[in-house]
Amino acid sequence: MGIVKIDDELHGEIRKASSVMVRSINAQAEYWIKIGMLAETNPSMSFTEIMREQMKLAEVDTRKAICG
Repeated sequence: MGIVKIDDELHGEIRKASSVMVRSINAQAEYWIKIGMLAETNPSMSFTEIMREQMKLAEVDTRKAICG
């Protein structure tokens, strides 16, 4: 774990997004960092494709999560 300097304005946006996404501020920042890294290393993939692949890797059955 380390300390990362984040611009005050960006921190404010992270705070707002974290409340909407029901994540801690740190979890929201970590999520955006991870998605950004995945997007940079997979430039031909859309956000939806990246998320679908991550869900598959985590063995999440989205049909069960949605339909019960």
